[in-house]
Amino acid sequence: MSSLCSKRGQSAGHSRRSLNGLVLERASLACEYCLLPDSLSFYPHEVDHVIALKHRGQTSAENLAYACWRCNRFKGSDLGSFDPQTGDFSFLFNPREQFWSEHFTPSQGKITGRSQEGRTTAFLLKFNTEDRIQERLRF
Repeated sequence: MSSLCSKRGQSAGHSRRSLNGLVLERASLACEYCLLPDSLSFYPHEVDHVIALKHRGQTSAENLAYACWRCNRFKGSDLGSFDPQTGDFSFLFNPREQFWSEHFTPSQGKITGRSQEGRTTAFLLKFNTEDRIQERLRF
């Protein structure tokens, strides 16, 4: 987030902390992709860009999401992939523009995609590996 511009009278570090705090509060301290609370994750969750800087995404509240380390690693800078059901290209779920419940259904630790974006995101971010299912069953 080194490109974060500082507000007048504030250091870039202070602005960055304020922006990160806003993102964490908005996410209720849970991954905005798989909903895993950060308190149940061995590795810390991360604030990262929904649309990566290399794709002209901005470092702003409107383009930042709170993600567990697994979702963040599997997503990388990807904007989309292929729907495992139809084979058609689809954008990934965007937590800044879409409602989670319209794209996913949780059941017994699994997260099933309800839409093209949901299926593509669940597949690419590997929501339903056995270890991730077991992790979700704890909350």
